[in-house]
Amino acid sequence: MTDDLAALYPVIGALPAAQQARVRAQTHLFDVPAGSLVFDDRQTCQGFPFVLSGSLRVVKLAANGRELPLYRVLPGETCIISSSCLLGREPYNACGIAESDARLALLPQPLFEELLATSAFRDFVFHLFAERIAELMRLIDEVAFRRLDARLAARLLGHGPVLQLTHQQLADELGSVREMVSRLLKGFSEQGLVRLGRERIEIIDAAGLRRLAG
Repeated sequence: MTDDLAALYPVIGALPAAQQARVRAQTHLFDVPAGSLVFDDRQTCQGFPFVLSGSLRVVKLAANGRELPLYRVLPGETCIISSSCLLGREPYNACGIAESDARLALLPQPLFEELLATSAFRDFVFHLFAERIAELMRLIDEVAFRRLDARLAARLLGHGPVLQLTHQQLADELGSVREMVSRLLKGFSEQGLVRLGRERIEIIDAAGLRRLAG
């Protein structure tokens, strides 16, 4: 397992041999089916996750059931919320959901804290923080300062001429509600920008969507 981890996370291969042996002995592998809850809001963090295959979606849930997607975690990446919970000894403040069938490796908290004493692993964690915070700042900018119709138009572009998506999925990704997204998509359809079907959106006028996206 250490070899698999090191292939995706070179920082593991940069550790001293004794620590690599402890990673091999103490890290737990587990498989998570698509749609499963990996961690929940207010749950205690049990360790530092590495994604070996599949992907996770990290979201913030509102009291009314709406969710705001924060980021995805792909193989070779890891979760800033998990690391912040471990460092601060605080429970999770968001939810992690398996977006597809996933295989994870969980580094126990005591070993995570031990590895932080090495410069290579500490640099890896801090670099992760810098990247994810930059992503979250872009998300805040999008939600706070960009109109929803422009964000929706941008989301529809760059994925081919046909998207197999529900209006609810788009609303979840954009941090909005299905009714608002459906209303905007109907407007796009009336303008000749898209053609709507059942869980299907066909792009008719990509140039028009690009102008709307700004």
